[in-house]
Amino acid sequence: MKILLVEDEPNLLSILKKGLAEKNFDVSAALDGTTALAMLESNVFDVVVLDVMLPDVNGIEICRRLRAAGNFVPVLMLTALDSSENIVTGLNAGADDYMAKPFKFSELEARINALARRAQQKQTPPETITIEDLEIDRIAKTVKRGNDNILLTAKEFRLLYYLAKNSGIILSREQILDNVWNINFDMNTNVVDVYINYLRKKIDKPYDTKLIHTIKGLGYVIKP
Repeated sequence: MKILLVEDEPNLLSILKKGLAEKNFDVSAALDGTTALAMLESNVFDVVVLDVMLPDVNGIEICRRLRAAGNFVPVLMLTALDSSENIVTGLNAGADDYMAKPFKFSELEARINALARRAQQKQTPPETITIEDLEIDRIAKTVKRGNDNILLTAKEFRLLYYLAKNSGIILSREQILDNVWNINFDMNTNVVDVYINYLRKKIDKPYDTKLIHTIKGLGYVIKP
């Protein structure tokens, strides 16, 4: 499970990161809101553990921006401010759960697991995804752009569907290898780049509006 931990106290951040890693969580960490927002834009996480009091963009604002952008990753807020007003503010901003400091690590672990379970239960993949004039049918395994039917191989379809269901999110080659080819490390292969090129020839090249974009040094994204 991939966790983003956002906490501005270095000692607490280190302790929590170490503890979660020992429980086999894949933990990324940020000490401020600006870094957290950049990481959320370029990565897919299963749960975000988010401190409210941050030195730049606070946790409430980060949560608001996430939800406004259509990102509904489960958010667990951490704060020393445990008044009911602050709790309501956090939940109204889109947080899924709230823990007041200090807390027991075992409770943090349990709440992260509960949020991830609830999210998985809610995540029924959409039968169709539409981006501009591109329409992808998950059930029929068909792809159309405008009035054109586009024939894809099974692997091309899996790659396109993975990009499309994460529309607007930059996906690294490693993430694509893991989710499309079930390879959880980069074997110095260019298979992702090759298949992206295959998709571009079929999805983008014949049309004026390009949907598949390369983000140099980061990966690929599909977006209007």
